[in-house]
Amino acid sequence: MVVILTYYTVTIASYYRILMFYDITTSCLGRILEKTGLCSQITFGRYVRQGRRLRVDPKLFIQDLQFNKVPVRVYQPKAISHGQRRAIIFFHGGGWVFGSLDTYEKVCRYISRESGSVVVSVQYRLAPEHKYPAAYEDCLNATIHFMRNTEHYGVDPARISVCGDSAGGNLAAAVSQTLAGRSDLPKLRAQILIYPGLQALDFNLPSYQQNRGVPLLFRERAAFFALQYLNGDASHMQEVLKGSHIPPDMRMKYRKWVSPDNIPEKFKARGVKPLRPTDFVAEVYETVKRFCEPNLCPLLAEDAIVHQLPESFILTCEYDVLRDDGLLYKKRLEDNGVQVTWYHLEDGFHGIISLYDYGGFSFPSGKRGLDSVVNFLKGL
Repeated sequence: MVVILTYYTVTIASYYRILMFYDITTSCLGRILEKTGLCSQITFGRYVRQGRRLRVDPKLFIQDLQFNKVPVRVYQPKAISHGQRRAIIFFHGGGWVFGSLDTYEKVCRYISRESGSVVVSVQYRLAPEHKYPAAYEDCLNATIHFMRNTEHYGVDPARISVCGDSAGGNLAAAVSQTLAGRSDLPKLRAQILIYPGLQALDFNLPSYQQNRGVPLLFRERAAFFALQYLNGDASHMQEVLKGSHIPPDMRMKYRKWVSPDNIPEKFKARGVKPLRPTDFVAEVYETVKRFCEPNLCPLLAEDAIVHQLPESFILTCEYDVLRDDGLLYKKRLEDNGVQVTWYHLEDGFHGIISLYDYGGFSFPSGKRGLDSVVNFLKGL
């Protein structure tokens, strides 16, 4: 048994090293191509990340449609349902810059098959060509369209949830907050946030310090993506990483929600140190002040909105810079009386659910994470 366990551990570690080497190599090659003028780093990144449409699934009926001019892919189980089905509106990850219907094809098929749910995958517009709030508006418009047309898909309007990972988790949280007070639409049944990015005020939280160099999301890359989504300009990335982009009074205002003090002590055990305050740079703030809008950073929403939110599921990974965003939002939700199911992958890293079965590699923690989502859905 010990030999088998050791072999298993070594194999997973080897897979991760290969993945890390691939990620770093493609990133470096993208920078080289951009400097030579052949193509931008983002264009190359999209090329190497592009997925492909899979073969026909015998258990699912899949069709590409448009909801309010937003491309979507709808997955419907073929099995006979006794009553109306639940539905999940899924927003893919990729830092608002990468990702497509094809790159998340396996994940959406798995969720639909295993939970017996209709899944709507949304292809929102990507940054930097389409800056904030384009992605948010696409996700919101597609969600509203589906809510108003559930009868076409055999869906119970009282069992619609929004779901997303990483940047998609950000979009799911923002859409959920926007719909919280709407009386002309069905109320969302749940929000499912998979290692979501929920704030851009503090890139020095414990998880950012601990996991700054852990693929698939480095600390610098997280700030780069946020700036690309905001305004397509990453020239002030270093100031944002240091925290020079937020006025002291505003930092104090949001400290009750965005602070290491709200992170459980057990998550500060490795590699965390207090940092000196940095000087505020007004010029930088003027270019990034929309970071304080809840539609971009949902962690900053007022309590009056948060307490109206639906039952929530949050998945976090130990080796992920965004871990603390999820932990902070979990606390905010619970403090406002929202029921939260939390699933933490002690051996997980950012992007793990997409790698549950990836090109011959298999990361069991990704499968566990995805199954935790499915199990939550089955209980709705």
